Amino acid sequence: MPEPDAIQVKDLYFRYEDSDTYILKGVSFSIERGEKVAIVGENGAGKTTLIKHFNGLLKPTKGSVRIFSIDTKTKTVAELSRRVGLVFQNPDHQFFEETVEKEIEFALKNFNFDESERKRIVSEMLRFFELEKYRDRSPFLLSGGEKKRLAIASVLCYNPDILVLDEPTVGQDPIQKEKLSVLLDKIVSMGKTVVVVSHDMDFVAENFSRVIVLSKGVVIADGKTENVLTNESILNKARLLPPQVTLCAWSLSNIGLRRDIIRVDDIVEEILLLLQRCAPC
Repeated sequence: MPEPDAIQVKDLYFRYEDSDTYILKGVSFSIERGEKVAIVGENGAGKTTLIKHFNGLLKPTKGSVRIFSIDTKTKTVAELSRRVGLVFQNPDHQFFEETVEKEIEFALKNFNFDESERKRIVSEMLRFFELEKYRDRSPFLLSGGEKKRLAIASVLCYNPDILVLDEPTVGQDPIQKEKLSVLLDKIVSMGKTVVVVSHDMDFVAENFSRVIVLSKGVVIADGKTENVLTNESILNKARLLPPQVTLCAWSLSNIGLRRDIIRVDDIVEEILLLLQRCAPC
Protein backbone atom coordinates (compact mmCIF):
# COMPACT_ATOMS: atom_id res chain seq x y z
CA MET A 1 0.00 0.00 0.00
CA PRO A 2 1.52 3.36 -1.04
CA GLU A 3 2.45 5.84 1.66
CA PRO A 4 -0.05 8.71 1.97
CA ASP A 5 0.96 12.20 0.92
CA ALA A 6 2.29 14.38 3.72
CA ILE A 7 -0.09 17.14 2.63
CA GLN A 8 -3.08 16.83 0.33
CA VAL A 9 -5.13 19.91 -0.50
CA LYS A 10 -8.25 19.25 -2.55
CA ASP A 11 -10.52 21.94 -4.03
CA LEU A 12 -9.93 24.19 -1.01
CA TYR A 13 -12.07 27.29 -0.64
CA PHE A 14 -11.77 29.58 2.35
CA ARG A 15 -13.44 32.76 3.53
CA TYR A 16 -13.88 34.21 6.99
CA GLU A 17 -17.37 33.90 8.46
CA ASP A 18 -17.97 37.66 8.41
CA SER A 19 -16.95 37.98 4.75
CA ASP A 20 -18.44 36.97 1.40
CA THR A 21 -15.04 37.11 -0.31
CA TYR A 22 -13.08 33.90 -0.76
CA ILE A 23 -9.35 34.21 -0.02
CA LEU A 24 -8.61 30.72 -1.39
CA LYS A 25 -10.50 29.45 -4.43
CA GLY A 26 -10.29 25.84 -5.55
CA VAL A 27 -6.72 25.22 -4.40
CA SER A 28 -5.49 21.67 -5.05
CA PHE A 29 -2.05 20.04 -4.77
CA SER A 30 -0.24 17.32 -2.86
CA ILE A 31 3.20 17.17 -1.24
CA GLU A 32 4.98 13.90 -0.57
CA ARG A 33 6.85 12.97 2.60
CA GLY A 34 10.43 14.24 2.41
CA GLU A 35 9.74 16.90 -0.23
CA LYS A 36 11.01 20.46 0.08
CA VAL A 37 8.55 22.82 -1.61
CA ALA A 38 8.31 26.60 -1.93
CA ILE A 39 5.02 28.50 -2.13
CA VAL A 40 5.32 31.93 -3.74
CA GLY A 41 3.02 34.78 -4.72
CA GLU A 42 2.45 38.49 -4.25
CA ASN A 43 1.19 40.02 -1.01
CA GLY A 44 -2.44 39.08 -0.52
CA ALA A 45 -2.23 35.98 -2.73
CA GLY A 46 -3.37 33.76 0.14
CA LYS A 47 -0.08 32.05 1.03
CA THR A 48 -0.21 32.53 4.81
CA THR A 49 -3.92 31.73 4.84
CA LEU A 50 -3.13 28.49 3.04
CA ILE A 51 -0.41 27.27 5.40
CA LYS A 52 -2.57 28.03 8.44
CA HIS A 53 -4.79 25.20 7.19
CA PHE A 54 -1.96 22.70 7.57
CA ASN A 55 -2.06 22.69 11.37
CA GLY A 56 -5.73 23.53 11.77
CA LEU A 57 -5.45 27.21 12.69
CA LEU A 58 -7.97 27.65 9.89
CA LYS A 59 -10.50 25.11 8.62
CA PRO A 60 -11.71 24.85 4.99
CA THR A 61 -14.96 26.56 4.10
CA LYS A 62 -15.25 24.03 1.28
CA GLY A 63 -12.95 21.25 0.12
CA SER A 64 -10.42 19.44 2.29
CA VAL A 65 -6.90 19.47 3.68
CA ARG A 66 -5.41 16.15 4.74
CA ILE A 67 -2.21 15.55 6.70
CA PHE A 68 -1.03 11.97 6.13
CA SER A 69 -4.64 11.12 5.12
CA ILE A 70 -6.11 12.75 8.26
CA ASP A 71 -8.82 15.32 7.51
CA THR A 72 -7.88 18.50 9.41
CA LYS A 73 -11.57 19.19 10.08
CA THR A 74 -11.61 16.18 12.42
CA LYS A 75 -8.64 17.23 14.57
CA THR A 76 -7.81 20.05 16.97
CA VAL A 77 -4.96 22.50 16.48
CA ALA A 78 -3.06 20.79 19.30
CA GLU A 79 -3.41 17.38 17.65
CA LEU A 80 -2.35 18.65 14.23
CA SER A 81 0.52 20.74 15.62
CA ARG A 82 2.11 17.55 16.89
CA ARG A 83 2.66 16.58 13.25
CA VAL A 84 2.89 20.01 11.60
CA GLY A 85 5.27 22.61 13.01
CA LEU A 86 4.59 26.18 11.85
CA VAL A 87 7.21 28.93 12.15
CA PHE A 88 5.78 32.41 11.62
CA GLN A 89 7.51 35.28 9.81
CA ASN A 90 8.26 37.24 12.99
CA PRO A 91 9.95 34.97 15.57
CA ASP A 92 9.11 37.41 18.39
CA HIS A 93 5.46 36.39 18.03
CA GLN A 94 6.37 32.82 19.00
CA PHE A 95 8.51 33.52 22.06
CA PHE A 96 7.01 33.13 25.54
CA GLU A 97 9.91 32.37 27.89
CA GLU A 98 12.72 34.35 29.52
CA THR A 99 15.65 32.26 28.24
CA VAL A 100 16.58 30.39 25.07
CA GLU A 101 16.72 27.10 26.97
CA LYS A 102 13.25 27.55 28.48
CA GLU A 103 11.86 28.61 25.11
CA ILE A 104 12.80 25.29 23.53
CA GLU A 105 11.50 23.41 26.57
CA PHE A 106 8.16 25.25 26.44
CA ALA A 107 6.74 23.18 23.57
CA LEU A 108 8.03 19.95 25.08
CA LYS A 109 6.11 20.68 28.27
CA ASN A 110 2.98 21.38 26.25
CA PHE A 111 3.28 17.96 24.63
CA ASN A 112 3.90 16.24 27.99
CA PHE A 113 7.49 15.12 27.48
CA ASP A 114 8.97 13.96 30.79
CA GLU A 115 11.75 15.97 32.44
CA SER A 116 14.67 13.72 31.50
CA GLU A 117 13.53 13.63 27.87
CA ARG A 118 13.11 17.41 27.84
CA LYS A 119 16.66 17.95 29.07
CA ARG A 120 18.09 15.60 26.45
CA ILE A 121 16.15 17.17 23.59
CA VAL A 122 16.91 20.75 24.67
CA SER A 123 20.64 19.96 24.75
CA GLU A 124 20.41 18.38 21.29
CA MET A 125 18.54 21.38 19.86
CA LEU A 126 20.95 23.91 21.36
CA ARG A 127 23.85 22.04 19.79
CA PHE A 128 22.16 21.38 16.43
CA PHE A 129 21.15 25.03 16.02
CA GLU A 130 24.44 26.44 17.39
CA LEU A 131 22.69 28.17 20.30
CA GLU A 132 24.54 26.60 23.24
CA LYS A 133 26.33 29.79 24.27
CA TYR A 134 22.99 31.65 24.33
CA ARG A 135 21.31 29.10 26.62
CA ASP A 136 20.60 31.65 29.39
CA ARG A 137 20.00 34.68 27.17
CA SER A 138 16.59 36.22 26.54
CA PRO A 139 15.22 35.21 23.12
CA PHE A 140 14.42 38.86 22.48
CA LEU A 141 18.11 39.83 22.77
CA LEU A 142 19.28 37.49 20.01
CA SER A 143 20.22 38.64 16.51
CA GLY A 144 17.75 38.19 13.67
CA GLY A 145 19.41 35.00 12.46
CA GLU A 146 19.65 33.58 15.96
CA LYS A 147 15.98 34.33 16.61
CA LYS A 148 15.05 32.52 13.43
CA ARG A 149 17.09 29.46 14.42
CA LEU A 150 15.52 29.47 17.89
CA ALA A 151 12.02 29.69 16.42
CA ILE A 152 12.75 26.66 14.23
CA ALA A 153 14.36 24.80 17.16
CA SER A 154 11.33 25.44 19.37
CA VAL A 155 9.18 23.71 16.74
CA LEU A 156 11.53 20.97 15.56
CA CYS A 157 12.22 19.89 19.15
CA TYR A 158 8.97 17.93 19.41
CA ASN A 159 9.74 16.11 16.15
CA PRO A 160 6.87 17.07 13.82
CA ASP A 161 6.72 15.29 10.47
CA ILE A 162 6.20 18.54 8.56
CA LEU A 163 7.97 21.87 9.05
CA VAL A 164 6.33 24.99 7.56
CA LEU A 165 8.17 28.32 7.51
CA ASP A 166 6.60 31.67 6.61
CA GLU A 167 9.10 34.08 4.99
CA PRO A 168 12.19 32.73 6.80
CA THR A 169 14.67 34.95 4.92
CA VAL A 170 13.07 38.30 5.82
CA GLY A 171 15.69 40.47 7.53
CA GLN A 172 18.44 37.89 6.98
CA ASP A 173 21.82 38.76 5.46
CA PRO A 174 23.48 36.49 2.86
CA ILE A 175 25.48 34.59 5.50
CA GLN A 176 22.33 33.86 7.53
CA LYS A 177 20.50 32.79 4.38
CA GLU A 178 23.28 30.34 3.59
CA LYS A 179 23.09 28.93 7.12
CA LEU A 180 19.33 28.55 6.68
CA SER A 181 19.88 26.70 3.40
CA VAL A 182 22.21 24.22 5.09
CA LEU A 183 19.77 23.83 7.98
CA LEU A 184 16.81 23.06 5.70
CA ASP A 185 18.84 20.42 3.87
CA LYS A 186 19.71 18.80 7.21
CA ILE A 187 16.05 18.78 8.22
CA VAL A 188 15.00 17.16 4.92
CA SER A 189 17.77 14.56 5.36
CA MET A 190 16.03 13.60 8.62
CA GLY A 191 12.99 12.54 6.58
CA LYS A 192 10.97 15.69 7.28
CA THR A 193 8.74 17.46 4.79
CA VAL A 194 9.60 21.16 4.45
CA VAL A 195 7.28 23.85 3.07
CA VAL A 196 8.50 27.44 2.80
CA VAL A 197 6.51 30.55 1.91
CA SER A 198 8.82 33.17 0.43
CA HIS A 199 9.07 36.35 -1.64
CA ASP A 200 12.81 35.77 -2.01
CA MET A 201 13.09 34.39 -5.53
CA ASP A 202 16.88 34.08 -5.33
CA PHE A 203 16.58 31.91 -2.20
CA VAL A 204 13.82 29.83 -3.77
CA ALA A 205 15.81 29.33 -6.97
CA GLU A 206 18.89 28.09 -5.13
CA ASN A 207 17.13 25.82 -2.65
CA PHE A 208 13.96 24.32 -4.10
CA SER A 209 13.27 21.96 -6.98
CA ARG A 210 9.49 22.53 -6.87
CA VAL A 211 7.49 25.74 -6.65
CA ILE A 212 3.76 26.36 -6.20
CA VAL A 213 2.57 29.80 -7.33
CA LEU A 214 -0.53 31.43 -5.83
CA SER A 215 -2.26 34.43 -7.36
CA LYS A 216 -5.44 35.91 -5.91
CA GLY A 217 -6.16 32.69 -4.04
CA VAL A 218 -5.69 30.39 -7.03
CA VAL A 219 -2.80 28.05 -7.90
CA ILE A 220 -1.57 29.26 -11.30
CA ALA A 221 1.56 27.10 -11.49
CA ASP A 222 3.03 24.05 -9.80
CA GLY A 223 6.20 22.53 -11.19
CA LYS A 224 9.95 22.46 -11.50
CA THR A 225 11.54 25.65 -10.22
CA GLU A 226 13.53 26.30 -13.40
CA ASN A 227 10.36 26.03 -15.48
CA VAL A 228 8.22 28.22 -13.23
CA LEU A 229 10.65 31.02 -12.37
CA THR A 230 11.70 31.55 -16.00
CA ASN A 231 8.15 31.67 -17.35
CA GLU A 232 7.44 35.35 -17.96
CA SER A 233 3.69 34.80 -18.32
CA ILE A 234 3.44 33.13 -14.90
CA LEU A 235 5.69 35.71 -13.25
CA ASN A 236 3.72 38.61 -14.71
CA LYS A 237 0.39 37.11 -13.66
CA ALA A 238 1.71 36.52 -10.12
CA ARG A 239 3.41 39.95 -10.10
CA LEU A 240 6.76 38.41 -9.24
CA LEU A 241 10.25 39.22 -10.46
CA PRO A 242 12.53 36.40 -11.63
CA PRO A 243 15.75 35.59 -9.75
CA GLN A 244 18.66 37.98 -10.35
CA VAL A 245 20.57 35.18 -12.08
CA THR A 246 17.69 34.71 -14.51
CA LEU A 247 17.58 38.42 -15.31
CA CYS A 248 21.30 38.25 -16.04
CA ALA A 249 20.82 35.21 -18.28
CA TRP A 250 18.04 36.95 -20.18
CA SER A 251 20.21 40.02 -20.75
CA LEU A 252 22.96 37.78 -22.20
CA SER A 253 20.71 35.48 -24.22
CA ASN A 254 21.56 37.38 -27.41
CA ILE A 255 25.12 36.04 -27.19
CA GLY A 256 24.03 32.46 -26.64
CA LEU A 257 23.22 32.12 -22.94
CA ARG A 258 20.22 29.91 -22.08
CA ARG A 259 17.14 31.69 -20.74
CA ASP A 260 16.14 28.96 -18.26
CA ILE A 261 19.04 29.51 -15.82
CA ILE A 262 18.07 30.24 -12.20
CA ARG A 263 21.12 29.28 -10.12
CA VAL A 264 24.51 30.97 -9.66
CA ASP A 265 26.56 27.81 -10.30
CA ASP A 266 24.69 27.16 -13.53
CA ILE A 267 25.22 30.62 -14.97
CA VAL A 268 28.91 30.54 -14.08
CA GLU A 269 29.25 27.20 -15.87
CA GLU A 270 27.35 28.48 -18.91
CA ILE A 271 29.47 31.63 -19.16
CA LEU A 272 32.70 29.61 -18.92
CA LEU A 273 31.49 27.28 -21.68
CA LEU A 274 30.54 30.28 -23.79
CA LEU A 275 33.98 31.83 -23.30
CA GLN A 276 35.65 28.55 -24.26
CA ARG A 277 33.64 28.38 -27.47
CA CYS A 278 34.51 31.97 -28.28
CA ALA A 279 38.23 31.64 -27.45
CA PRO A 280 40.61 31.57 -30.46
CA CYS A 281 42.11 28.16 -31.26
